[in-house]
Amino acid sequence: MIVAKNIHKSFGDKEVLKGIDFVFEKSKTNLIIGRSGAGKTVLLKALVGLIALTKGEVWYDDINFYNLTIKEVRKLRNKVGMLFQGNALFDSMSIEANVKFPLDMFTDMSEKEKLKQVNSVLDRVELEGVNNKYPSEISGGMQKRVGIARAIVMEPEYLFCDEPNSGLDPKTALIIDDLIKDITDEKEMTTIINTHDMNSVMEIGENILLLDQGKVVWTGDKDKIIKSNNKFIDDFIFASPFLKNMKNKAFGLDNK
Repeated sequence: MIVAKNIHKSFGDKEVLKGIDFVFEKSKTNLIIGRSGAGKTVLLKALVGLIALTKGEVWYDDINFYNLTIKEVRKLRNKVGMLFQGNALFDSMSIEANVKFPLDMFTDMSEKEKLKQVNSVLDRVELEGVNNKYPSEISGGMQKRVGIARAIVMEPEYLFCDEPNSGLDPKTALIIDDLIKDITDEKEMTTIINTHDMNSVMEIGENILLLDQGKVVWTGDKDKIIKSNNKFIDDFIFASPFLKNMKNKAFGLDNK
């Protein structure tokens, strides 16, 4: 579990986050959604400590992140996995080397132990036998799965995903959503996903935070979102006339 308490973040005179309070729950897919410029990426970076807060607290279970020493932060980050928007794979390194990289950097495991762990996570994301290939030799969807394998190779307790479906076709995006959801369940991780993808919201949104202009304007899950009368939900999720019409028909609101 990760708890955001009264989070504020300003860049100069511009306040981007304006008092965010939210509980990101363990063993659930926690989604941060909102329009461009709503503060999603800034919030994600603040939660993982990539940018400093102006005010507020971030708790990883019973640990106040911003009270930690540099040494304690490094120790905690060994429990954190990151899936970056652009995958951030090293083009000059094989798939095996890319996935093994965190183990090389942060563990004292033997080479045999590392390779066993790498093969285990590659198997989990259904990429057996690609060890010696390079990122340029596989598809975008496969690259995303390599990114997931690398993010979970350290067996993290917390997983952060920044726009995991960016650049993917709808079918591949659904596969990635299902994979993240399944791994979250299996490993009982606290998974936080920053996304624009409304299919992700409706498929795996177990705990959703909607931001607008740096403020929380709605929270709930995928089942509540379809029934919500919240103006921000209607303007964001059901922005197109087609989707709005589908919602109205589903609830007998055709003439309203």
